[in-house]
Amino acid sequence: MSAQSTTPEAHLARRGTIGAATQVGTEVSINLGSALAGVAMPLVGAPVVVAVRQIVMTLVLVPIYRPKRAELSWARLWPAVALGVVMAVMNLSFYASVHIIGLGLAATIEFLGPLALALAVSRRLLDFVCALAAGAGVVLLTGLDGTVDLVGITLALIAGASWAGYILFTRRVALTLPGLEGLTVAGIVSLVLVLPIAIFTFDAAALDWGLLGLLVAIGVLSSALPYSLDTFILRRVDTRVYAIITACGPAIAALFGWLILGEQFSALQIVAIGLVCAAAATAIATQSQRPSSDLERTAEAQL
Repeated sequence: MSAQSTTPEAHLARRGTIGAATQVGTEVSINLGSALAGVAMPLVGAPVVVAVRQIVMTLVLVPIYRPKRAELSWARLWPAVALGVVMAVMNLSFYASVHIIGLGLAATIEFLGPLALALAVSRRLLDFVCALAAGAGVVLLTGLDGTVDLVGITLALIAGASWAGYILFTRRVALTLPGLEGLTVAGIVSLVLVLPIAIFTFDAAALDWGLLGLLVAIGVLSSALPYSLDTFILRRVDTRVYAIITACGPAIAALFGWLILGEQFSALQIVAIGLVCAAAATAIATQSQRPSSDLERTAEAQL
């Protein structure tokens, strides 16, 4: 087959397939890292886990790209700064929620953020039905007897809202800043916000080499690897495809919660997690593909 026989449509389809496959890998990576964080948090607390994640990510990214002083203008970098703030809030609230209510429940509630983003501009009856189904799934998952901690649920909802912001700002950063520049700036901003909290809550007596290795592994699996690949992914798939694959996240999180953290789920809770995932995937998969903006088409041409 000659090079000329490769059509632009085939090239875009191949790029999309690579991006989607990469995202599946990041879903496994980040949820495995979250399960390991559930092991570490009782020993050092959520802020320390989040801080180590950001330190690992920064150590990985800064040697690859060092921002040039002449390019450090607010007009150019504000999306990356906003992304850093969103990352700090998202990670702190999510891990605190995992510590209180468990990984499977926290991850499922958090997913309402991306789902709400996908449905925000919809006027279809099907999307309304899917939103009701997802809401019913969360109600079933949290239980009707009032035993689930409301603080943990609230933190998971904050994490979900932050996740929606993360998707929007990552897409903006991926399309307007080259390479890993935006992610590097965002990682530094997030670290500056989280580190003082971690230092204030850190208990040095709890730290040993085994725990340090666990924290580093969490940083690689949950931050350095998936966040670095998110810009790669979002240059190849739109937010609709990204959200469809992300719909598998709660199920993957529940699986790792069971395998690593020993979390137990009733049959009703398993059905509830599946209901949320199915409602999200249905709502997003049946949406019409929106045409790319001029900015997106320009970015695609430059990649």
